[in-house]
Amino acid sequence: MSEKGEEFTDESGDLAMKLLKNNGHVVKARELVSDDREQIEAALERALHMSGVNVVLFTGGTGVSPTDVTIETVRPLLDKEIDGFGELFRSVSYKKIGFPGILSRATAGISHEKLVLCLPGSPDGVKTALNLFIGDIPHIVHVAAGRH
Repeated sequence: MSEKGEEFTDESGDLAMKLLKNNGHVVKARELVSDDREQIEAALERALHMSGVNVVLFTGGTGVSPTDVTIETVRPLLDKEIDGFGELFRSVSYKKIGFPGILSRATAGISHEKLVLCLPGSPDGVKTALNLFIGDIPHIVHVAAGRH
């Protein structure tokens, strides 16, 4: 529920969890946070220090509206950015939906040897992004942890 008592639906988060679980991944925790830098940063810090967590996934806040602050909040906390992910996502999105596909600033990176994903808030954007690399997540985590 929101501060105003409104019910939240998180269709994109539900879809991400379903796709991850259907591909053999274990979801350790899930949290809804507002488009607020402090909340996003705190959620990332909690996840990065949670035992057994190898991937942190954010949905939403990756567009160009003034309230979209996920990228600005997460990017400074990344040790390395995976530029190719965002480039590929925007290319696939452009082919799929046209010009609006390039407005996403979806990104991925590594922080504390963990994969951090910042995906669009739309269910189709989440599905498109996860389908690009969901099978490669174990490899990315393995390499990021220096076990290659």
